Amino acid sequence: MSDDAPAPADNAGYDEWLDALADGEGYALVCPDGHGSLPPRRVCPECGAAALAEEPLAETGSVETHSVVHVAGPRFADDTPYANAIVDFGPVRLTGVLRGVEPGTDAVAIGDRVAVGVEERDTDGEPLVAFRPTDGK
Repeated sequence: MSDDAPAPADNAGYDEWLDALADGEGYALVCPDGHGSLPPRRVCPECGAAALAEEPLAETGSVETHSVVHVAGPRFADDTPYANAIVDFGPVRLTGVLRGVEPGTDAVAIGDRVAVGVEERDTDGEPLVAFRPTDGK
């Protein structure tokens, strides 16, 4: 084996986005045609436009779907059971863990409004995108 092995890939762009989200300054990358994506991106994945502007995420998003995970991989082993959700924030949909509700109950429904933030995984303390219900359903 050679000592010239490539360095492991980093999360350039994504880590900065996660920090911004944790600071309450989450954003989407939006092209002139209104297509949204998340970092890291150099071009719009929909149309190929190179002009991407950072636009603030809405304060709340709408739950599109959710599911409960009972058996997880090692990185989430101590978090089970937990609920994953896909939430529409306008130009982008975010995937994250739904916190503040009991997984497997009717505490959340399609269309409910949730806020987004960054919290820690129980298993290893690493950051993750997390949603919490808001008062307005």
